[in-house]
Amino acid sequence: MNLIKISWANIKDKKLNSFLSVLLLTLGIGMISLLLLLNKQLDEQFRRNIRGIDMVVGAKGSPLQLILSSIYQIDAPTGNVPLSEVNKLKMNPFVKTVIPLSMGDNYQGYRIVGTTPKYIEHYEATVGEGKLFVQPLEVTLGSKVAQATGMKVGDTFASAHGLDEEGDEHGDTKYKVVGVFEPNGSVVDQLILTDLSSVWAIHDHAEEPTHSTEEGETDHDEEAIPHEKEVTSALIQFRSPMGMLALPRQVNANTPMQAALPSIEINRLFSLMGVGIDTLRALAVVIILIAGASVFISLYNSLKERKYEMALMLSMGATRAMLFRMLLLEGLILALLGYVAGVLLSRLGLWLFSQAAEQDFHYSFSGMMLLPEELLLLAGALAIGVLAAALPSLGVYRLSISRTLAQD
Repeated sequence: MNLIKISWANIKDKKLNSFLSVLLLTLGIGMISLLLLLNKQLDEQFRRNIRGIDMVVGAKGSPLQLILSSIYQIDAPTGNVPLSEVNKLKMNPFVKTVIPLSMGDNYQGYRIVGTTPKYIEHYEATVGEGKLFVQPLEVTLGSKVAQATGMKVGDTFASAHGLDEEGDEHGDTKYKVVGVFEPNGSVVDQLILTDLSSVWAIHDHAEEPTHSTEEGETDHDEEAIPHEKEVTSALIQFRSPMGMLALPRQVNANTPMQAALPSIEINRLFSLMGVGIDTLRALAVVIILIAGASVFISLYNSLKERKYEMALMLSMGATRAMLFRMLLLEGLILALLGYVAGVLLSRLGLWLFSQAAEQDFHYSFSGMMLLPEELLLLAGALAIGVLAAALPSLGVYRLSISRTLAQD
């Protein structure tokens, strides 16, 4: 007697009940699996880009906004700060590295960031084609930028003002592509990197004062007072842990800048996100428990409806233990179907989330591999299936063959 075939036939015989049980399991397992995937992906993305950055300085405002805009490039900067103030930090005994960043323009939604070669060294990015920017108005593209825009070495382009691709174009001054970075999974992939002087040149030219001539034409004001050089922010690495204790307080109290600690702000962000994640996880657990109850009710009703069939099987030589195992198999099959469908649903959800994140922030997520936590989720789903099936299946041992056959 092939118990698997019989169990599968019984499941197909109760299509509506079986579908409802599998659907509930799918929703519950899919939600938990998706939360596990997102948690892992977000943690990897955040930790990878934050590694080696102890402090960020920039204009006063929201510390979290400063971190998100300077490290992850997913928020608007808080403003600009004098380059002279940033350079003073290089002389501080607590500071090991200072990496200035200058932002404000984009091309097709991809941010143009002025910086120094230390930024590339920090993220261990390597140039795959062409070379690293050296001269003003030279840029090296992140791998995603090159792929999305189709630009290649030798191309020129005009940047748009602001971080929105709908901004006004600086059409009279163009950047030249001199290289493309290899993909390395960091924020560099989605940036257009150039020298600090390039960003200053673009904006100094755009803001250059003019005056009217007698003929009504405009001409540059040769006596214009040059602006003090500014940057958007700077990434700081300390020489020792003592820097974290003393330097942020010094910066916040004695300079026009603010200091933000990435580790603290990101932990705070994850803490805020954790409330919603925990709520969704609790909801998913409730759905799975309801699914277990659905399996229990389905098999309980099935046992009552199939009493005669089971009594007949017992009279033909089947044992009660065999029938018990057959009913357990039904619960296991339903749980396994729900788990497989839930895992597939979570991958679909991650793909949709990745498409939205790619469009809005140029971040992508991938997680087709099964996580170790999902194996525990499989064990939990099978346990619920077995438990839900075992309780009604015990009725097999109380089934009276002669009375059941006589009633029917």
